[in-house]
Amino acid sequence: MTQAAQSVQIDEDKMNAFLGKVVGDFGATMSSMLAYIGTKLGLYQALADSEGGMTSNELAEKTGTNERYIREWLLNQAAGEYVHYDAVTGKYSMLPEQRIALADESSPFYVAGGFYLVKALLNAQPRITEAFKTGSGLGWHEHDTDLFLGTEKFFRPGYTAHLMGSWIPSLTGIQGKLEAGGRVADVGCGHGASTILMAQAFPNSKFYGFDYHPNSIETARKRAEGAGVSDRVTFEIATAKDYPDNQYDLIAFFDCLHDMGDPAGASKHAFDCLADGGSVMIVEPMAGNTVEENFNIVGRTFSAASALCCTPNAIAQGGTGIGTVATEDVIKKEVTSAAFGEFRRAAETPFNRVFEARK
Repeated sequence: MTQAAQSVQIDEDKMNAFLGKVVGDFGATMSSMLAYIGTKLGLYQALADSEGGMTSNELAEKTGTNERYIREWLLNQAAGEYVHYDAVTGKYSMLPEQRIALADESSPFYVAGGFYLVKALLNAQPRITEAFKTGSGLGWHEHDTDLFLGTEKFFRPGYTAHLMGSWIPSLTGIQGKLEAGGRVADVGCGHGASTILMAQAFPNSKFYGFDYHPNSIETARKRAEGAGVSDRVTFEIATAKDYPDNQYDLIAFFDCLHDMGDPAGASKHAFDCLADGGSVMIVEPMAGNTVEENFNIVGRTFSAASALCCTPNAIAQGGTGIGTVATEDVIKKEVTSAAFGEFRRAAETPFNRVFEARK
């Protein structure tokens, strides 16, 4: 410790509270890897399906895993309140809230996909550390493949919960157009979760998903076939500035405009490809209008994702990126520079802002 540090008067209670926070972060970071393992190996699912709970031996036998590792995994998960421990029976189980959030992929509260994202972004650390020094980028396609799967798993529940129920109805006349039969472009579609959900809800419309990542497009095509919507959904490899002009009634950017090296250029192409009376829907993470408004768990999470993934991708594409916690004014400036005459916040959730742009 330096002399300067030794001379500082420290409030012992505040110091202990801060150290507790740091140690909590140590535990959370390591535990997130165990949550990833639990999701990937089906440990949560097995616990959720059990009646009366399970011992470490029973869970290991059920999942074909090693009991010694499962014993430590269960202790960690109970300490973090991800699973429930009954001291009387010595068995572990999942409370309804834990089961819905960690084992039910059909639930709008499902969050376990986020552990795939965390694992992938931690794997990118050596490249990102170097980027901090050099200003270089890291393209989406260069990441651990769990990033692509995790994005699908993590964002789909939110789209399931809000897309048809509030987001599309909040747009000007779009729901009626899609019910009658319209054209929709889903830009940066990834594995196509949002595209497929819309196709299932509006069987009279045609949907086009575009992404520059070939492996994601290949997966999206398989997802569409499995969902029975491949007759009205087309997935193609294309960037946000060169997908075909089909004069779409709706062009959607789901949690991706901020990742792009040239969001203004992407907006300009959307303007050119939008039919008269159509709308552009831009779904972005929730962020404050000032720096300090992001000093909360949502801002902490999104700013971390921005530094580890979104901003490096934008830099890799030759831009600087607006970032995951871009203010509404920044997004509006990028979008309206493309000559859109109307821009408004149409809907929001605790985690998302939904903007509408029109000619």
